[in-house]
Amino acid sequence: MRINKAEIRTLIPHSGLMCLLDEVTQWDDRSITCITNTHRDPANPLRRDGRLSALHAFEYGAQAAAVHGGLRARLVNALAPPGYLAALRDARLHATQLDVIESPLQVRALRLLGDGVNCVYECHISAADTLLAEGRVTIIQRDR
Repeated sequence: MRINKAEIRTLIPHSGLMCLLDEVTQWDDRSITCITNTHRDPANPLRRDGRLSALHAFEYGAQAAAVHGGLRARLVNALAPPGYLAALRDARLHATQLDVIESPLQVRALRLLGDGVNCVYECHISAADTLLAEGRVTIIQRDR
């Protein structure tokens, strides 16, 4: 079952243009796959001097992890508490810019450790079967 951008916005705290993912194409208890074309949007809020660095691929991965947490919480009729990206480990970039990629981005996140908000995900961001970025993100609960 695909999940569109409007529904994604109900699952994460990101709003407006900062919601970077367009659609969830697959998810289960351990993983999620999303697609997006926002890397080509000139109004993307992460752009600097008109360019979108590949380093921002990890924000896409972290948002996929957040959506996954929201979907898992919804299964038990709960809301996922807000979290934030606390660490990035084993980050590898295989591109320098995202804005020049013509194909949609495929963003995959696999939960390696944790339950609820405090967790570690392995993320892979690719386009047209070409790996652009990979790494592990740690998400922890945000103090209110």
